[in-house]
Amino acid sequence: MLGFFKQQLARPTQSLSGWLASKFFRYHNRLLEENAVKLSDPQPDETVLELGHGPGLGLQHALHRLTGPQGRLLGVDYSEYMHRMASELMKEQISEGKVKLFLSSVAEMPIEDNSVDKVFHCNCYYFWPDLRRGAAEIHRVMKPGGLMVTTLRLDRVALLASKKILPAENWRPEAYMEALESAGFINVRMEQRKHKLIPYEAIYATADK
Repeated sequence: MLGFFKQQLARPTQSLSGWLASKFFRYHNRLLEENAVKLSDPQPDETVLELGHGPGLGLQHALHRLTGPQGRLLGVDYSEYMHRMASELMKEQISEGKVKLFLSSVAEMPIEDNSVDKVFHCNCYYFWPDLRRGAAEIHRVMKPGGLMVTTLRLDRVALLASKKILPAENWRPEAYMEALESAGFINVRMEQRKHKLIPYEAIYATADK
């Protein structure tokens, strides 16, 4: 049962468990999604990418900032169920060409080289089977000097890892930060932050090319 729950958190399916996972994401990720967008600070005409977009909370936050005619929003998720949910939520903007969502893993994104200004994600990297490959792919699609931000609540992540719901070592921020540096990112750092007295962590990285 624990293993099945772990699978649903990593890749929700259209099932009762997948529906419960989507509710879990909406409740627990709201603060992290909002602050990942805020800290990445999308500008009106930038191209912004969310990794592991889930049901679309972060996409909505980012879209409000991309008000310029050149502003574009991209999203990647390898759960077909989450892809469909977010596509339904963003159907108007997708039809207008403002938003484009991909059913894809982070390791093989159908996105052009050097095309993305900002990348953000939350509660995501611990499920990637190969952190270095994922980090290298993020670096590939980003423009020189582009900013990547991820947010997490480390205490909760550590608790899930202790219950073996998350992969053995990938959950550790140090592992992800090392992968980012090996991919060519600079200024990789983690900050302790608060949102309305609720603590969380933010990892930053700048694409050096």
